[in-house]
Amino acid sequence: MASQRVLSGVQPTGNLHLGNYLGAIRNWVEGQSQYENFLFIADLHAITAPHDPASLTANTYNLAAVYLACGLDLNHSTIFVQSHVSAHSELMWLLNCVTPLNWLQDMIQFKEKAVKQGENVNTGLLDYPVLMAADILLYQADKVPVGEDQKQHLELTRDIANRFNYLFCRENPVLKLPNPLIRAEGARVMSLTDGTRKMSKSDPSDMSRINLLDTPEQIQNKIKRCKTDSVRGLTFDNSQRPEARNLLTLYTVLSGKTKEEVAAECQDMGWGQFKPLLTETTINALKPIQEKYHAVMDDKGYLESVLRDGREKAQAIASSTLSQVKSAMGYSLPL
Repeated sequence: MASQRVLSGVQPTGNLHLGNYLGAIRNWVEGQSQYENFLFIADLHAITAPHDPASLTANTYNLAAVYLACGLDLNHSTIFVQSHVSAHSELMWLLNCVTPLNWLQDMIQFKEKAVKQGENVNTGLLDYPVLMAADILLYQADKVPVGEDQKQHLELTRDIANRFNYLFCRENPVLKLPNPLIRAEGARVMSLTDGTRKMSKSDPSDMSRINLLDTPEQIQNKIKRCKTDSVRGLTFDNSQRPEARNLLTLYTVLSGKTKEEVAAECQDMGWGQFKPLLTETTINALKPIQEKYHAVMDDKGYLESVLRDGREKAQAIASSTLSQVKSAMGYSLPL
């Protein structure tokens, strides 16, 4: 029986942080042998905000190296760059023409980001979810790893697929409806400066996040200065102490201990005891990733071959789906 297919991607914007790793990449690595994985670098999504072309190129290679450094196995996972497969953009246009405008205007992330961008909101920001739908539907994905904040986008993808199949191919649906793949623990890592906000690459303060490639000194400084409270004794379950819950969760996931073990270990601790413990645990958890990352980046030929092979595998599947979509819509295919 064929393995189910999983599709996911991360934007090459800024440095990947613990939230990206624990909420997405580590989950891919741990479950990769169970699935056929297509994991891409979402460089088309990255330009919905102002960007520097040189940084986009560098960040794309850096992210591919991080994927490999985190433990993605090429026997189970295909790694490729979104823009290298032109079917993503072409399918997005076709799906645009069956997606009602109000569906996009109702997206929560669009509303939030549009407020931040003000008069500079571009059409790509509004259209972002249709590109995401194209990403997923091209590969006939069975499951898509998503955090809670991305579930609305996956629901929209299912709505678009349902609408397309209803309009053009009711008897023999072309597009498969994907399901979410959500892991509760570690799926939502919060900011070091505000335990009520998600850790984000877009936060202007680098002190709000621990980047995967931060040095031990940087990690120590960030944890030492992160927001806490004056209460002694650390607990997961006090809603009035979001920073305690966040930092304990980080320690739990990075140490490999259970929530019960950490609760017992830390219940009488003050922050002066806990922060060095979290610092040491974080440094040790990230050390093997950083060592492998530098080894991959030192072998550019290998990295380029991985992306070239990934493009070929992805393109074969994407082209097949795109041909079926175009045929269903009435386009004559090239001879």
